[in-house]
Amino acid sequence: MNAQFKKGALEICVLSQLASGDKYGYELTEVISEEMSIATGTLYPILKKLKDDLYVETYLVEAGEGPARKYYHLTEKGRAYQRQQKQEWQAFVKAVERLIG
Repeated sequence: MNAQFKKGALEICVLSQLASGDKYGYELTEVISEEMSIATGTLYPILKKLKDDLYVETYLVEAGEGPARKYYHLTEKGRAYQRQQKQEWQAFVKAVERLIG
């Protein structure tokens, strides 16, 4: 898959996965990797930006073995942003479809 296509779509993919429920970083990577190939550390800069912009919050959950996991949770602001981004993405895809036939 074209790297530029993925780069433009990853933020909305992360937001949409979090809209369906809280997830920790590795879990997000695994879910998204089922549909497109991404490197392990690819999502963390996106998650940091979303947190800095107050679209997500984090919390720790103790794991049975190993360190606690940092979960990501969409804020209300993040839910509104996800809906807006989804609408824009869908309009963009329709426009491209019309252009390429």
